[in-house]
Amino acid sequence: MSEETLQAVVTAPDADAKPEYGNISIEELDTPEYSDEERQQFAAMYESSFTGIKEGEIVKGRIVGIHPQEVLIDIGFKSEGAISIREFSDPEGIEIGHEVEVFLENVEDLEGRVVLSKQKADFMRVWDEIKDSHDAGTTVKGKLTRRIKGGIVVDLFGVEAFLPGSQIDIRQVKNFDQFLGRQFDFKIIKLNKARRNIVVSRRAVLEEEREKLRREIIKELEEGQVREGVVKNITDFGAFIDLGGIDGLLHITDMSWGRVSHPSEMVSIGDRIKVKVLNYDRERERISLGLKQLTSHPWEMIDERFPEQTQTQGKVVSITDYGAFVELEEGIEGLVHISEMSWTQHVRHPSKLVSIGDAVDVIVLKLDKEAQKISLGMKQTDPDPWDELDANYPAGRKLEGTVKSLTNFGAFVEIEEGIDGLVHISDMSWTRRIRQASEMFKKGDEISVVVTEVDKKRRRISLSHKLAFDNPWPKLSGEFAVGTSTTGKISRILERGVVVYLDSDVDGFVPLSQLGIENLETPHQSFEIDQEIPLKVIEFDEQEKKVVLSVLEFLKDKDQSEVDEYLTEHPIKPVTIDEIVADEDEEMESWGSDESTEKKGDEANKNHSAIASSDSTESEDSATRDDDTESKE
Repeated sequence: MSEETLQAVVTAPDADAKPEYGNISIEELDTPEYSDEERQQFAAMYESSFTGIKEGEIVKGRIVGIHPQEVLIDIGFKSEGAISIREFSDPEGIEIGHEVEVFLENVEDLEGRVVLSKQKADFMRVWDEIKDSHDAGTTVKGKLTRRIKGGIVVDLFGVEAFLPGSQIDIRQVKNFDQFLGRQFDFKIIKLNKARRNIVVSRRAVLEEEREKLRREIIKELEEGQVREGVVKNITDFGAFIDLGGIDGLLHITDMSWGRVSHPSEMVSIGDRIKVKVLNYDRERERISLGLKQLTSHPWEMIDERFPEQTQTQGKVVSITDYGAFVELEEGIEGLVHISEMSWTQHVRHPSKLVSIGDAVDVIVLKLDKEAQKISLGMKQTDPDPWDELDANYPAGRKLEGTVKSLTNFGAFVEIEEGIDGLVHISDMSWTRRIRQASEMFKKGDEISVVVTEVDKKRRRISLSHKLAFDNPWPKLSGEFAVGTSTTGKISRILERGVVVYLDSDVDGFVPLSQLGIENLETPHQSFEIDQEIPLKVIEFDEQEKKVVLSVLEFLKDKDQSEVDEYLTEHPIKPVTIDEIVADEDEEMESWGSDESTEKKGDEANKNHSAIASSDSTESEDSATRDDDTESKE
């Protein structure tokens, strides 16, 4: 046993000895544990242990603990300090025992802990360097670390700086994430030491570089040069190309030899393309660029590629009222006139046959290289059916056809696919006076027709509907013999009479003078459409196919009661000029102008006057006889 150990055993208190209580005097309790001198020595020793540690300065510390939210740092003070783990740019690289520089904000907070900050230490350490760069306008390197509202956080010498979205690039940036993790040169555009606020700009660096390139390009730029650029912006009239510091306009007309509806069909923003300098205005710094000029003009050697009478295929790119433009190849378009679209169809508008985008077979009819015009034909790709049409459809042949369209003057009837003939209104009926084709037919009707004429030169086929049936007029002579009584329904009211619809699908005419109304100036005053009136035939003309009728002749032999009833049904009413619709059918008007008809009308008027006169005389005589009887009584 050593001497020190032996001494410790001797002096050690007896384990069995019991402490004594209550034997301490009042003087011993009031006696301080340490003297004033000893206290001063202890305080000096304590203060000396913190030599060099002051608030507001950067100190070195050692990592002694790592927690999910904070890191414990020992700076050799009486207590440890805690720093948020977010203040470390690389949290995964934190290890116990590593030394770090921290900023001492407060030696003791309310909880008795040292208040430290790594970010402030980092900021103060690089502040001078950052300020010098800002004052001198030089660039600094930084790494884009994470996105925040309005921009991106940049790691600049270990401190965080803010890069606004508007300062990321010269062009507008929609996707900020593409820049994360990348390192760029920046310019410091704003500083605030108190708030530790640093704002940087990459755009300012790019604009300086762009200006340098611009000055270099301006020196060497000449018309005819082929340069590479990036599509910067697209408008309805063209695209702006960034040539590297200076923009040029690629007009839509200079993008392609062919037809371009919108520049976006040819280029997209961000595309890197080669263009040719067409014009450079140095005073206004305006540059005109061309894309199609990089290839040869398509009209060179056009006569060798598309000689006349050549059949080829193209695409319909435009439709007008007079035809369709067909693209044979890029930059080569020809016109198919509406007259060259079909041998047989009556094409009212090209859109009835073709649509934009259709692939069509065409024949080159005419080529004008100087004017850069090509006339094309579609119908020429098929045989002309009119060459043999007169042989296939001789005059007098009876056919069945379909009404395809109606006009005021007739109906077009398809007799085979693509072959139409015209049935004029005069050839529609034996017995009716047709004013419009719609009175007889409607579109889609299947009707019988007879070919009357084939005009190959004018490409017209004349048809007749009535000739498909026997002429009924020889048989009608008995049904409508002069003196025959009948009835008719008013179908038209003319100024000089009315047209009536009779049995056997026959139209007849009643002149104004034969309507049986005295002092009647126009039929509009007393008659209406669809009214039925009694009639007697006063003229039947088989050659002219005309039936003239009279109400006067019908009433001549009738009782006065029937006459009165007729007059009551057709009183004379006042009418305005606007109510009278004049009929333009000269043929109908002519029915009432026949001399014999007028003569018959005059005679009928005389008879009507005689009837009225005798009736009035009889009435007067009766009244006189009644008066005499009364006087005698």
